[in-house]
This record gives sequence, C-alpha cells and structure tokens, in this order.
Amino acid sequence: MAAVTAAQPRSSKTESYVDNKRKEDIRQANINAARAVADAVRTSLGPKGMDKMISTANGEVIITNDGATILNKMEVLQPAAKMLVDLSKSQDAAAGDGTTTVVVIAGALLKQCLSLLSHGIHPTVISDSLHKASIKAVDVLTAMAVPLELSDRESLIKSASTSLNSKVVSQYSTLLAPLAVDSVLFVVDPEKPDMVDLRDIKIVKRLGGTVDDTELVKGLVFDKKASHAAGGPARMENAKIAVIQFQISPPKTDIEQSIVVSDYTQMDRILKEERNYILGMIKKIKATGCNVLLIQKSILRDAVTDLSLHYLAKAKIMVIKDVERDEIEFITKTLNCLPIANIEHFRAEKLGHADLVEEVSLGDGKIVKVTGIKDMGRTTTVLVRGSNQLVIDEAERSLHDALCVVRCLVNKRFLIAGGGAPEIELSRQLGAWSKVLHGMEGYCVRSFAEALEVIPYTLAENAGLNPIAIVTELRNRHAQGEINAGINVRKGQITNILEENVVQPLLVSTSAITLATECVRMILKIDDIVNVR
Repeated sequence: MAAVTAAQPRSSKTESYVDNKRKEDIRQANINAARAVADAVRTSLGPKGMDKMISTANGEVIITNDGATILNKMEVLQPAAKMLVDLSKSQDAAAGDGTTTVVVIAGALLKQCLSLLSHGIHPTVISDSLHKASIKAVDVLTAMAVPLELSDRESLIKSASTSLNSKVVSQYSTLLAPLAVDSVLFVVDPEKPDMVDLRDIKIVKRLGGTVDDTELVKGLVFDKKASHAAGGPARMENAKIAVIQFQISPPKTDIEQSIVVSDYTQMDRILKEERNYILGMIKKIKATGCNVLLIQKSILRDAVTDLSLHYLAKAKIMVIKDVERDEIEFITKTLNCLPIANIEHFRAEKLGHADLVEEVSLGDGKIVKVTGIKDMGRTTTVLVRGSNQLVIDEAERSLHDALCVVRCLVNKRFLIAGGGAPEIELSRQLGAWSKVLHGMEGYCVRSFAEALEVIPYTLAENAGLNPIAIVTELRNRHAQGEINAGINVRKGQITNILEENVVQPLLVSTSAITLATECVRMILKIDDIVNVR
C-alpha cells in the first residue's frame, strides 16, 4: 500500500493553466484587424492627404478625407476594428477635428504593443505604462500651449484655416474660416461663456453657384419656396410671424369612414361648413395682426388645402408649409416666439417679428429668407453653395470641423502648433522620461514615445517628402530647443510652424492622445472572444 502511494505524483495545491497560445492568437488577430482600419485612413492625414471615394450600398457616392466620415461608412465586422470606428466618433464628439490623427496614433501604438508582447512583457504592465505615459503627455502638451483670448479673432481664424487645409475645399479656407469663427462667436452666450451648442448654427445646403457664394445669414433660411398657389404674397415687410402646429384644413374623423351624399343640397352644406370652418380660423389669425405663417409638417392630414390657401392669399398672409418637426425648436429660438398648437391659443404675444420675409431665387429653385428679426435669439444660419452635391456635402463636413475647432477654443482657450511639432516634442520628452523609469515601465514608455513619431512621418510621406530625413531633422531641431519646429508641407521643409500660422486647439491634441491610449489599452487586455448564440 505504501509503495502505491509513493508512486502517485504529489498533487499541487494550486492549478496551473498552460495553454497561452490561443490568448496570443486572439490578441494578435485583434491588433492586426484594428491596425488594418488605421492603415486604411492613414493616407488621408494632413494637407496633402488623399481623398477617399466611398460608394454606399444604395448607390450614394461620397468624396471625403474626414476620418470620422470614412470610418463611419466602412462596413467593419471585426469587433476590435469596430472599436477604432467608435474611437473616431468619440474624437468627433469631443473635439470635432483630429479624427484621422486619433486612429493613426492608435494604429502605431498597437504596432508597438505587438513588439512588446513578443518580448514577453505582460499586457497589464503595458496597459498601465501606456496610461502613465498618456497622463504625462497631456502635461507636456499643456506646458507647450499658448493661451488665447476670444477677442483675438485672427488666431481663431488661423486655427479654423488649419483644420480646413486638409480638406477637399481647402482653397476656400479664406472664406469658410472667418465664417465659422463669426458664427460661433455670435452664438456664444455671455452667461455661459465656456459653452457652445453647435445646434444653434444651422447649415442649409443649396445646389448652384460655387463654394465662394456661401454666406452667413443672421436670420432664418428655409430651403423651400412660399406656398402661393392661390396668388399669395411672396414678400412681406414688417412681418409678424406665427409658428403653428395645427392644420388649416377641414377636420377629419378619428376613424376611417366614408360619407354617402345623396343630393346636391347636402353637398353644398358640407362645402359651406368647410368654408365657414376655414374662414373662422383665418379671421382669428388675421385678428392678431399675423401676416406670415410657418406651418409644421403633418402626417395626419394636409396642412393647407387649395381653399384655405385661397382665403389666406385674400387675407394677404404669406404661407410657408411643411416645416420639419425637428426645426421647430431652432425657429422659435431664433424668432423669440412660441409655437402655437391650437387655434384657440393664437395670441399676438406668441408671434415673432422681423423686418423682412422674402422669397429669393437661388440656383434652380427658390428659398425664403427671414432677416431683421427683433429680439433675435443667439442663433445663426449658414447657407452653403456648391456646383455639385459632392462638393456641397464635403463643404458642410469641413465647415462642421472648423466650427468644432472654434468651439474647442471657446471651451479650452489654448493653442498649440500643428505640423507634427507637438508629437515630436512629446516623443522627445517621453523618451527622456523613460530613462528615469525603472524596469519594464521605462521600456513601454519608450515604445509609446516612438509610436507618436507616426504623425510627422505620415505627414511627410503623404506630402511626397523623404519621411526618414524629415523626422531626423525634426528630432534635431527639437533637441536644440525649437519646440515649435514642424513640417511645412507647402515649402517641403521644416520651419517654425507657429509663425506659419499652422495652429490647432490644445483640446484636439490632448483628446487624441487620451482617447487613442484608452482604446489601445482596452484592445490589449482582451485575451479571448466568446461567441454567444
């Protein structure tokens, strides 16, 4: 019995798990999929970046180099790669610009992580080190930043121009940048100076003309013509405007039913009742002095009928119908009026007042402009023009990025150099810091520093310059203390990028580093994919 016991192996108190191969394969697959997404948008980084033509399933074609738009339209199936799509959306929400940069940085960090993992460093150690490095990077960027006052309109315009320089419509940046700055400064509320709601800036797109014809309208623009089928007015001075959410048409029964009319006298009675019903409504409207009606779109019945349009034209009331439900809030805020849901609540104090409401011919159609609004809310409208739909759509996306850049500067009033200067400076300072750290941490931070060089490298590569020579020269300049030395893509050399007016908000750079690191850390710590069916 004793001999048998001795032959049995001693059972260990703890269980050991040996199969790490699957975990490594999952990690590698995730990282490779995410890097493939980053590589797809890498060529569109910077002023000389290429554009992408995206053909959607429904036959729509989009030409853009906005990272968030490209990734949004891509059909990404791999879950880790989807995280990079969400990453660009997060950057778009946080800063509005730098959507390509954030994905390229994440791709470079993942490449460094693969190398670190192959050296046997544990993912948790790499993850913690990346977190420390990103906090340090934000401190370095903040120390580099230049404070800015909102009264300094020139600096705001420079920042907006920098964000537009990488876009398809970059040749129009001299027009679009001041337009973006003026519209944001107009909607800033003095009571909440650090908050800008971009929903207060409405962008109306209209085919015809060129992007040069884009204009800022301090008032309202409706991308539709006035309803004057019955000869109603198309221009109204000293307008009293009502926004109504009810219909000026005969009421319908709640249930589907048909009425059989057996003779003409009954038919006359029905028509007479309808006429009296509509006339009664129009008299109440006219009694308040209202002369312009904005009617909300209705799915229940026609907002206006031919008969009601005829009587409204006789009463000299201008009608704009089919106003979308989601536009009502913007319109009432702009006109400083209240929407009216029932004819019984129609009061003069609920009306908005404007100097002029007129129908204007534009392109191949007509629009309605409302100008000279009294007690106007803090809103503004931008009318974007273009020779074709692709240009208009890209102009709108570019303008959105420029608006976001100015919003970033309102939120966090610091500017930082562009052109790869902050990334190289970060790389240099983090590289120096890594030498002070002990053990694996220093090794990981050094890899983080090397990954940041991808931005200047890609900028140079996309501009057709020699990336290795450019990045080496940049390192030398920064080592000599020129912290604002960056790549001047137009001249094809390294210059002081602040003097060249290539600037961006601090918030764009800090959020790009923070969000990219967060995403990479999450991908890194995934060691298995479990399919639940």
